[in-house]
Amino acid sequence: MACVPALILFDIDGTLVRRAGPHHRRALEEALWREVGVRASTEQIPVQGMLDRDILNWMMRDAGISTARARSLMPAVVRRAQSLYVRWCPDLTRKVCPGVRPLLRRLDRRGALMGLVTGNLSLIGWKKMERAGLRRYFTFGAFAESASTRALLARRAVREARKKEWIARATPIALIGDHPNDIAAARANGLRSIAVATGLVAYEELRRHSPDVLVADLRELPFDCLWS
Repeated sequence: MACVPALILFDIDGTLVRRAGPHHRRALEEALWREVGVRASTEQIPVQGMLDRDILNWMMRDAGISTARARSLMPAVVRRAQSLYVRWCPDLTRKVCPGVRPLLRRLDRRGALMGLVTGNLSLIGWKKMERAGLRRYFTFGAFAESASTRALLARRAVREARKKEWIARATPIALIGDHPNDIAAARANGLRSIAVATGLVAYEELRRHSPDVLVADLRELPFDCLWS
């Protein structure tokens, strides 16, 4: 792949798809039950903007599992959660956020490189893209099992694109997300932050975090802001 004119990184939940059903939460809860034998719920956990591994760690801590034991259990729980979600994921074609499909088509025609930066585990994230009918637009991604924070995930995605010589040093890079954590991740890496209010965080709350661009949904996004 030759160097592309821009790299556009996307969060998934609340940005590309929303109201995807309880299957993701259920997969995390059921994985913990099947692998560890404890019942724990995500109901009291503010999962929006969190990484899946952090959610699992929180659940295990609430269940009285020590940090050391949680660390040893995590690989098996992660494998089980992904396996369950891949089996349970519903059709998400009607859950795609407004403006997503036209934007992805336009970026594709323009030759932009598109990737995912998400708190989802990798098989969960890719399955969502497949079931939403969006998989073909995304070349690569940085997922919950590959870094400990969203900022580090964004850094990992940019480094991979540079290592594979998909982008040059001067290539414009933007990160599009629906949560203050996405704005912070973009800022930490010197990327253009684009916030979209299609998730659970209100427009005015996103404004308080000073993204470079803020839109109610991706139908409002000025296309040229991705290239400057």
